[in-house]
Amino acid sequence: MSDEKQPFTEQVTRAQRAAGNSGNASLTRWGWITAGILLVMLVAALLLWAVAEGKLRGLQLTRTKLDESTTSLANALAELEKDKAQIATLQTQVDDLQKEKEMAVQSAKGLEDEMRSDLESKDVTISKLQGKLTVNILDRVLFESGEAVLKPAGETVMRKIAALLAGHPTLKIHVIGHTDNVPIRSRFASNWELSTARALAAVHFLTEKAGVDPRRVGAVGYGEFRPIADNATAEGRAKNRRIAITILSDELAGVDTSGPRARRGARRDACGGPDRCPAAAAGRGDAATHATGSRAPRPGTAAAHAAAAELLTIDTGQIHYDNQKIGRTLCGNGSNLLQIKC
Repeated sequence: MSDEKQPFTEQVTRAQRAAGNSGNASLTRWGWITAGILLVMLVAALLLWAVAEGKLRGLQLTRTKLDESTTSLANALAELEKDKAQIATLQTQVDDLQKEKEMAVQSAKGLEDEMRSDLESKDVTISKLQGKLTVNILDRVLFESGEAVLKPAGETVMRKIAALLAGHPTLKIHVIGHTDNVPIRSRFASNWELSTARALAAVHFLTEKAGVDPRRVGAVGYGEFRPIADNATAEGRAKNRRIAITILSDELAGVDTSGPRARRGARRDACGGPDRCPAAAAGRGDAATHATGSRAPRPGTAAAHAAAAELLTIDTGQIHYDNQKIGRTLCGNGSNLLQIKC
């Protein structure tokens, strides 16, 4: 009976085989599906990682730029504070200078008012032009005709001026001598010498007897070449014979930065070389007093009236004046060298 085919058994076996084959196929299909899903998830994860990595790098770059910007901003703020401090300092300096200017203006105005009150008369006039306060004193108040020795009345005027200037120690003083165009007939060679001698006489009185600091004072002689009135009339000539005392600040006075060597060099240049220029007499220190220009014609001639006079400046801190020892020496090239010997 075992050898005989059993239809029922075979049917069951077939059913089992069909069921096994169907299960295997189902398992295989689900395996592929699972693998596909895992692959997609892996790709998605890789994509997400790449995107996240890119964003992380971008964030780090942004953070670096932000740090740099923060540093730059901090530096800019520091510079701004520094600039503000400098601006504040400069503004303070400007304010101080403005206050000093206002004080100087008030001081100058006060000095002008004091001088007008104490000095102004028909023989003494006060004028102010371009910041320069000038006291013009006619020669008849100060000197005898053709002389360079102060009269008692002149000394009184000088003492008043010195007393007024004592309250303004920073102001500089230029004493300027002027004459008319009448030829001089005295021991002076020309009106240049006379005007310079008179200016020096006033300077020496101010510094030696009236207590004015010599470092504040200078003397200048213009002779007949800076008239303020017509020399054709007696009244005009009287106005031209004067001493002008100009009072001005350091800025207007200027600063002499040349030393003795520079002054000697300037004198050599004026005379055309060191061998052609006579040695000027030295005063106190190593300086000589001189003025350069073309050869001056003799006073009183037509050429003398047409000629332009050069400025003669005397440094009273270095030159000692003596009426009896003043003369003119001509350099080899005809330049005028006015010497004052001690």
